[in-house]
Amino acid sequence: MASGGGFDFKPIEAELETPEGRARILLINKIDRVIPSDFNSLPYSIRVLLENVVRHYDGFVVRDEDVEAVARWSEYAGRKDVPFHPVRVVMQDFTGVPAVVDLAAMRDAMKQFGGDPSKVNPLIPVDLIIDHSIQVDYYGTAEAFRLNLKREYERNRERYQLLKWAQKAFSNFRVVPPGKGIIHQVNLEYLARVVWLSRRNGTLYAHPDSLLGTDSHTTMINGLGVFGWGVGGIEAEAVILGQPYYMLLPEVVGVRLVGELREGVTTTDLVLYITEKLRKKNVVGKFVEYFGEGVKKLSVPDRATIANMAPEYGATMGFFPVDEATIEYLRGTGRPEWLVQLVERYTKETGLWYSLEDPEPRYSDVVEIDLSDVEPSISGPSHPEDRIPLREAKERVRKIIMEYLEKKGRGPAIVELKLGDEEVHLTDGSVVYAALTSCTNTSNPSVMIAAALLARNAVKKGLRSRPWVKTSNAPGSRVVPEYWNRLGLMPYLEALGFHITGYGCTVCIGNSGPLRPEIEEAIREHDLWVATVLSGNRNFSGRIHPLARGNFLASPPLVVAYALAGRVDIDFEKEPVGYDPNGNPVYLRDLWPSQREVREAIEKALDPQLFVEKYKDIDKGDKFWEELKAPEGELYSWDPKSTYIRKPPYFDNMPLEPQPPRDIKGARVLVWAPDRTSTDHISPAGRISPDSKAGQYLIEQGVPPSQLNTCGSRRGNHEVMMRCTFDNPRFRNKLVPDREGGWTIFWPTGEVMHVFDAAMKYREMGVPLIVLAGKQYGVGSSRDWAAKGPALLGVKAVIAESYERIHRSNLVGMGVLPLEFMPGENAEKIGLDGSEEYDIIGIEEGLSPGKILTVRARKSDGRVIEFKVKARLDTPIEVEYYKHGGILQYVLRKLIREHGRGN
Repeated sequence: MASGGGFDFKPIEAELETPEGRARILLINKIDRVIPSDFNSLPYSIRVLLENVVRHYDGFVVRDEDVEAVARWSEYAGRKDVPFHPVRVVMQDFTGVPAVVDLAAMRDAMKQFGGDPSKVNPLIPVDLIIDHSIQVDYYGTAEAFRLNLKREYERNRERYQLLKWAQKAFSNFRVVPPGKGIIHQVNLEYLARVVWLSRRNGTLYAHPDSLLGTDSHTTMINGLGVFGWGVGGIEAEAVILGQPYYMLLPEVVGVRLVGELREGVTTTDLVLYITEKLRKKNVVGKFVEYFGEGVKKLSVPDRATIANMAPEYGATMGFFPVDEATIEYLRGTGRPEWLVQLVERYTKETGLWYSLEDPEPRYSDVVEIDLSDVEPSISGPSHPEDRIPLREAKERVRKIIMEYLEKKGRGPAIVELKLGDEEVHLTDGSVVYAALTSCTNTSNPSVMIAAALLARNAVKKGLRSRPWVKTSNAPGSRVVPEYWNRLGLMPYLEALGFHITGYGCTVCIGNSGPLRPEIEEAIREHDLWVATVLSGNRNFSGRIHPLARGNFLASPPLVVAYALAGRVDIDFEKEPVGYDPNGNPVYLRDLWPSQREVREAIEKALDPQLFVEKYKDIDKGDKFWEELKAPEGELYSWDPKSTYIRKPPYFDNMPLEPQPPRDIKGARVLVWAPDRTSTDHISPAGRISPDSKAGQYLIEQGVPPSQLNTCGSRRGNHEVMMRCTFDNPRFRNKLVPDREGGWTIFWPTGEVMHVFDAAMKYREMGVPLIVLAGKQYGVGSSRDWAAKGPALLGVKAVIAESYERIHRSNLVGMGVLPLEFMPGENAEKIGLDGSEEYDIIGIEEGLSPGKILTVRARKSDGRVIEFKVKARLDTPIEVEYYKHGGILQYVLRKLIREHGRGN
């Protein structure tokens, strides 16, 4: 440990024997030998952070005051920012491709400034897992996976060539090829070590595993006791280039789990219950840490399910400390025995092992959840926290449908269709998509085996999925079908149409593929209210399928049940799922497997060797990957004809020294976003319609309408992404309340036009833009394009009632100023309608964290509404990022100073 400060941490140093030699450890539980601290009162997550700052302590980047703040956490929570140095970074391809594009552009800029381009290189390990691009074009056949994978390569050849170039051009950068699993499941089952070995200044250290990920559900790894969470791609880029991740020392909400889940209740039901409770509690920007006797009754897959949905309940992390279940899981997934023993010994010696006998940490607040209170549930129709008990589902869904019909001015519709040789009826409330999808649940054998057992029971009773329901089965791990096959259950899933469609995010990210043309035509023609049901974590409006009005999260066995029923407005207790060939009703209770049956199946099927076999070739691609030719060299060869990869403009004409930020004057409102506007609304990931602004642009570039792909896959091309911005088919700009999609008012003329067209007109006039927003602006995925897109359209500031954590950081990272209305105020209460011209005053006189600024909004009749806003630059380093025009510009200038001309 290099030290230029006043602390000497030798009194807490010790050693452990490892396969790589004797490793130094920090007995962080003895921190009071150096700094006054009540270690036993610290939450376990804060203990891990404390070890991190002590290990990186140098008196300069990590200062005395940083270590003191974490060691005396309760005094400084919410008041002090501290630097965190993650061990590693994980990326998926939707966020990883634009990150690589940025790094490639940064190398070009480095060369232009006379520096060494190779210095733009990851300084910590980066794993990029390609899992977000496979789409469900084919389903219901044994060939579905192979055909979907083939189409994936056809669509994404240019993107994958970029990633293969990056794998060679950068050191510390590994790419996991397509078809290997979902990022978080690969992380949980293979990449994560819980305790890491690494060298620092020539000394071998054993220390906690930690990471940041460019996906919000990185928190899934908290279920294994690993410290980490999701960030935007631009923040991750800065971290891998050596910049610490500066974070406001968070409050930690302790969630005491008591009791036990009842028969028939799944972990999915539990996480939906927790999500509802904690979202109401408001844990945004806080760590959540689970403790209590109930924790000991949850396996690591159960914990991972709960931790996965931390973004849905708003927390930065959903942390479970290391204990016996962690050790059992590491062994059960085939980790080497030396690592398993090291994890147990290290965490016990350093005070990171959780035992019910130890003193209970002192949390900022405590919430108690009784597992026995949880009941079967779904969540929807458009927010994960909107839980609906299954016993109330029919009544609640019917009410939603009736409200929709009233708005449309019609009664319930019954549409007759012919699908092949079969006559069917499509109605308001029909389920048109049922998907076993997402890392949230497909990582958990208990619910995946329950789904397969339910399928077996249904097939034995002669039931089949309804013909209008598209079925998809995309586990996050290649281990899942192996244990299904061992149990002889795969044929039953396939009999219901749940053939394997891929090993990736698929439906959960919106890569759902089309419905049958006859069904899509009927939905459009009759404006039907139809639904999707998925075992995912996100169900925002417009995300799963553009024609679905309702999207419901459910456990995997319930997904199968809804496929059998074919409608979402069903009372499973009183109404049959279907009828057997003899006309006898079959109810859900007739099909549902017992907890004992599920447990016995798990014990019979799971084997560490399954994991060893499936992960031994994790780096090796299939024939499509191996045959893919990629450019070489330390600089990327940009193809001007590419419609997937374009050099971004972030460093064009960038001066070596930043210009002082100025007050924003004469700004116009481009968008007025309603409450809970998600990053899906701001920057959709779904398929590109030929009629959309992005689709029209691509067709003009010579792309056939059948090959437009998705906005998510086009994130390496800023021209496409600018046109995708705010163009979600279910987004409703409050400036144009009677229209859905990317529409706005161009205020100088009063015309209604597309957001992109209006932004370009404002750019020609030199008019800056702002966004007005309500509560929880930017909820959802850690999508940096939800900040990049508005920034490139000319948005200089957002004024919102509140922000989701990651999106606020992303705005800062792109040089967009996040502002917050004062408590109790919003646009309506102040009297704004979006037509005003806005001046934001107080920027150029100097910014500081949380500074109060003045906004003057001029009405067309000359009246001025003046109000105060809080600058949500929360830390001193964020002020610096904003002054530089963004985090990438800040990091590039730093690299140029260190490695530029004459250095």
